[in-house]
Amino acid sequence: MNKLFGFTLISILLSGLFSCSSNERKLPIYGERTPVEKEVDGKKIVDTLYQTIPNFSFLNQDSAQLTQDFFKGKIYVANFFFTHCPSICPTMQRNLLKAYKKYKGNEKIAFLSHSIDFKYDQPYILKDYANKLGVDNDQWQFVNGTKADIYGMADKYLVYAKEDASVPGGYDHQGYLVIIDPEKRIRGAYDGTDETQVNKLLEDLDVILNEYK
Repeated sequence: MNKLFGFTLISILLSGLFSCSSNERKLPIYGERTPVEKEVDGKKIVDTLYQTIPNFSFLNQDSAQLTQDFFKGKIYVANFFFTHCPSICPTMQRNLLKAYKKYKGNEKIAFLSHSIDFKYDQPYILKDYANKLGVDNDQWQFVNGTKADIYGMADKYLVYAKEDASVPGGYDHQGYLVIIDPEKRIRGAYDGTDETQVNKLLEDLDVILNEYK
């Protein structure tokens, strides 16, 4: 359930270790990794395959199918929420809005919010939510899908999400904002309800933008 609690702590520690300028620093790569042997120039070497976000197809706030093609060549920040969430979502989404405003118009950065309320958050609900939040372009996508697809995808981002009638709103989930690089790899996760962590996210987005400039 708490896979990313340690993950975030490690991120902070690594940031401290590599506290040189953002031009020199690179973000770590998270998730499972598999050593593979391959041949280069006639020599066998051991390379590493990193965990990546699999292909997906979800319905967005404009009732259009959104696939990973939309994020091709982009860095994006993903999270999991639901529109009538009475707990962490309002704070998390307001904080992600800071990143949206900072990078608005930057074609190298996008945002992807998955609704974990597969019953209620239909496209028109997501559209109204996006409008009220202040999102007025397609740089920030809001999507919904089947329970299996959305919750399965949360696992791929290492974010906990679960339907739970015993918690406020009926859904239990973590409020992480997860950076995905153009190679679909996880490069950072930040508590979206914590101002210090959100400031760290903004700083690290500059770092990874420099890596892929």
